[in-house]
This record gives sequence, C-alpha cells and structure tokens, in this order.
Amino acid sequence: MTDLYHMLDEAERAFITQLERFAAEELSPHAHATDESGEFVHAQLRALAQTGMMGANLPEAWGGADISAQALLRAVGVIAGACGSTVSALTAHYLATDSILLGGDDVARARYLPDAATGDRLGAFALTEPFAGSDPADMRTKATKTADGWHLKGRKCFISNGGVADFLVVFAVTDPAAAHRGISAFVVDKDTPGLQPGRAEKTMGLRGGHVWELDFDCQLPESVLLGAEGSGFKTAMKVLDNGRLEVAAMCIGIASAALTAATEWSKTRIIGGEPLAAKQGIRWQLADMALDLRAAELIALEAARLRQDGTRFSMQSSMAKLHASEMAGRVTDGAIQIHGGYGFTRDFPLERYARDVRIMRIYEGSSEIQRNIIAAHLLA
Repeated sequence: MTDLYHMLDEAERAFITQLERFAAEELSPHAHATDESGEFVHAQLRALAQTGMMGANLPEAWGGADISAQALLRAVGVIAGACGSTVSALTAHYLATDSILLGGDDVARARYLPDAATGDRLGAFALTEPFAGSDPADMRTKATKTADGWHLKGRKCFISNGGVADFLVVFAVTDPAAAHRGISAFVVDKDTPGLQPGRAEKTMGLRGGHVWELDFDCQLPESVLLGAEGSGFKTAMKVLDNGRLEVAAMCIGIASAALTAATEWSKTRIIGGEPLAAKQGIRWQLADMALDLRAAELIALEAARLRQDGTRFSMQSSMAKLHASEMAGRVTDGAIQIHGGYGFTRDFPLERYARDVRIMRIYEGSSEIQRNIIAAHLLA
C-alpha cells in the first residue's frame, strides 16, 4: 500500500515505520514458535503496548495514539503480516474498547480506556453464542433487572481473549419482547463472581490467539450497563463495522506477506536451468495474485476514508471484509502452489498463512452474511 503510506501525515508515517521495524524484529521471528506451541501471545502484546498499538484505535483524549482510520488500516496489516496470532488478539481488544468508546459514557471510558490503551488491561468482546452466531438477535444470554443491578446468565462461545481478558463487553437480552432492540451491553471485570471461562478451543490457525467458551451466572451492579438499556445491538453493529475493516486489514497483511514470499521464491528457485519467474504460467499467477490484493487494498482504503470522515460505511466495510478475506484465501493458496512441496511443509510460513486466513471468511460475520448486508444496502 505504497500510495497509502504517502497519504499519511509525518507522525503517522513515523508510527508505521517504527511498527514495521518492531514487527520484523520482535514478532516475525517468533511467529512459527507461537504457532507450534499454541501459547497465548501475552509477551507479544506486552511488547506491542510499548509501540502505542494497543490504543491505536482510540483518540488521544482516552490515551490512544489518535491516528487516522487509514493509518490504522496500514498498522493492523503490518502486525498481521508478521504474526497472525498477535493481530487476532489485538483486534479482539479493539472490539472491546470500540464498544466502550462508541456505546459508553465518559465514566466508562475513563474507567477502562486509558489502561486498555497502554496495554495494562486487555479486553474481549462477548457477542457470539452456541445458538446465535450469524444473527445476534437469536442470543439466549439474559440480563434480568434486580433490586440492586442485574443478574447475567448465559453462555458465550468463540470469544477471542475471553479467558485471559481483564474486562469483557458482554451482550445480553434485557427485553425478550423487543427483539434486537431488547439487547443491552455490560462491562464485566474478569474477577466478577460467576464468570467461568471454559477451555480454550483448539483451532486450525491463529493458534496463539485463543478463543474461549464463557459461562455467566453473575450478579452485576447497575453501573456496569454500557449506555442505555436496549442500545447494545446498535453498539455491536457499529463496532462490527470497524471490526470488519480491521479483518480486511489483517487479510491484506497476511496476503502481502504470502505474495512477497512467492515472488522471492520464484526468482531464486531454479527448475530446468532457469528460475520459476522465467515461466509464463508463474508470471501470470503472480500478476493475478497482485491484482487481487490491490483490489482488496483499494476497497478497504475507501471504507477507511469513510470511517475517518464519520460517514456511515457499513456496506463498504462488508465489501472490504468480503473481498479481502476471500482474496487472502486465493493468494495464500497460490503462494503454496508456487512453492510446490516446500509450501506444504512447516519449514516455510505459507501453510501457516493459509491456516490463519481461513477463519477470516467466518468471523465478524461470514462471507454469506456480508453478501446479505451488501445486497440489503443495494435494495434499500
């Protein structure tokens, strides 16, 4: 995204340059070991906090880096290209802090966001349930009003950071008769009695960025309600607009790394006395991969521009997420093909890239859901 880099201001370019150095020196060398061990990326997030990246999505007033949406797009891609596990935990943290920023009042923002921006507190976004994935309105977790607050009871699943987060933004039904207008959001601290994390799921990719099942049977004070009662679904949808754009950035970062690896391999791998890059079939394949990637960058950049301007960008965010996630699958698969048998081994990062991007077509709304969202906007 060379043209994007030159669109950023001087401070943002310096931020990206620092981040690129950090990613190359501190994240990329450990990505394979993280994938092999499956250990959660605590150390990576602590180191990342020193760059200011844990609060890159937040304004300066709440301790954030106060960079543009375009710069954030680039920054998330840089981290993704170095370590998918780290970027998955980072962007899950953003979902939680965006929820408080967009749905909470200044009391909630002051309580959580400055510490989240410095990395002193890690967040999680608890929306998905065993019977409510693609349609949050089907959720069964309930929060019932009591004399001194709320009683929260239910189960969430596939919650990134869920078992290690210091705080969770939890969505629950407070008015069953009101459908999605009866969903509210709550900020639940990790030491709340009745919050019980299950085991971390064993996943195909992003092995160092864990997802958990969580059980809730908690008595909560009135003060943990995030925003007005019944505003939770609206908050979640705004947050997912941001999150889908960040998924696009993750896909772009990983696909860029795969294309770079394939390009370099094609120049140095000698077959029949000449480099692979001399063969027309390989050249065309690289060209198609670059074209696919470039289209994803431009679609995401348009969504980021609208986000920065404060303009509604739900359709553009869905377009960015849909195209980038499917593009990343094609590009990483193509990079494996160009590497031949070597691409299928764990000695090269290609198979990890392919495993890491596979979830991108599922979470934050599957590709099928994104098509529904785009069509709904077109037909409105």
